[in-house]
Amino acid sequence: MSDQRAKRPVRAGAAACAALSGFALFAPLAGCAPGPSSAARFPDVQRMLDSRAHAVEQRDEAGFLAAVDPRATAFRARQRAVFGNLAGVPVTDWHYDLDATDAFPLPPGDGGERLAAKVRLRYRLKGYDTAPVNAVQYLTLTERDGRWLISSDRDGAPAGRSGNRQLWDQGPVRVVRGRYSVVLGGASHPARLEDLARRVDRAVPAVSAAWKGRWSEKVVVEAPDSVERMAQLMGSDDPSGYTGIAAVTTGEAGVTTNAPADRVIVNPDAYEELNDLGRKVVLTHETTHVATRTVTTAATPLWLSEGFADWVAYRGAHRKPATAAPELTRAVRAGKPPGRLPTDADFGFRAGADRLATAYEGSWLACRMIAEKWGEAKLLAFYKAAGRSALRTSAATGNAPIEAATAHASAARPGPPAAGAGHRPTAGRSELTDRALRTQLGIGLGEFTRQWLAYVKQLLGR
Repeated sequence: MSDQRAKRPVRAGAAACAALSGFALFAPLAGCAPGPSSAARFPDVQRMLDSRAHAVEQRDEAGFLAAVDPRATAFRARQRAVFGNLAGVPVTDWHYDLDATDAFPLPPGDGGERLAAKVRLRYRLKGYDTAPVNAVQYLTLTERDGRWLISSDRDGAPAGRSGNRQLWDQGPVRVVRGRYSVVLGGASHPARLEDLARRVDRAVPAVSAAWKGRWSEKVVVEAPDSVERMAQLMGSDDPSGYTGIAAVTTGEAGVTTNAPADRVIVNPDAYEELNDLGRKVVLTHETTHVATRTVTTAATPLWLSEGFADWVAYRGAHRKPATAAPELTRAVRAGKPPGRLPTDADFGFRAGADRLATAYEGSWLACRMIAEKWGEAKLLAFYKAAGRSALRTSAATGNAPIEAATAHASAARPGPPAAGAGHRPTAGRSELTDRALRTQLGIGLGEFTRQWLAYVKQLLGR
């Protein structure tokens, strides 16, 4: 690609980050009694899945393959390879849950009853995950002589039901352990995995020094061999949405217990284009998202969560603002400064490269301004207060808490839109942010915005 911006040091945010967000409000439905679960309706299927999970934990290849349809010879061969790929991976608490039995249209079969199953895999990496990872599989189940067996994991793909293909589904897995990190990746580039482990081991203390909140101080990184395999980890068959994105952090925001484990997933193509500073910033940025996940909620504006991650990544780097914020600098010097703080829409994949970069740069400068004018302690207090606003509001109104599943992406350079990218709802967000600002900084959102605009023009207009 001829984009010259990829040739110079890039910021995790300004050189294009993006966030994928989804929210749901849950409330009881009066008079609606739930029906029996799929596992309850098909207990023999759940027992087969339980035996398969037990075989994984016991490293029992014969038991693992006993769940596979012997007539599905190609699938059986792939499953034998998958089991071998798991050999060096420290998995524990491996479970399957049958979620649905009509999850996709089934192709013609060879007779016998079949089910189009949606299965949820849960597992932990021993010594690193305090909560399980959740991954979805779409499996064709076939009844043979009174037994349910797995005959395919690809029949759902034509209907967009591919699920998450874990690293061991893709090929051999290499594991590199650091002091604060574990890196899982393909076997093709061991030097890259070692580099990632070293950099994350440096990022964790840097994040802890800035954040000062409680967190596990452990980071799991997954580094597939290609952007195509990165997309598969994210449950997509379309890699174009991840072109240029160097890393994505997955996890569930605003949940303090039983939250799915965080993962930093690296795009090898974009990561290789980063220089030393770019790699440092990207991994520190993503590690910050891991550290702050439990206090980042639907009430936290994206300018705060992404700006704070960039602020931590650049803390102590002594970068000149004009160098670290090139897009916003050009806009200011051209007499076109922003008229407001970045909105969630500015961070969307469809916002355009310049708008996206400007949003990240402006957000970084907003957090930088708070740290300079009110102090770092106040910046942290405001961040936590902004997230707590949603919980206080839901408690006061009697509504269920907002659940926010987030994936933060740091890009080497602007890329095309990702399929399924969305924005968080903004109803009431400004009021909550205003309240947190008044409580922690003593000014409202309007005055804060005016001070931020003056700060941006002062720093970048020279």
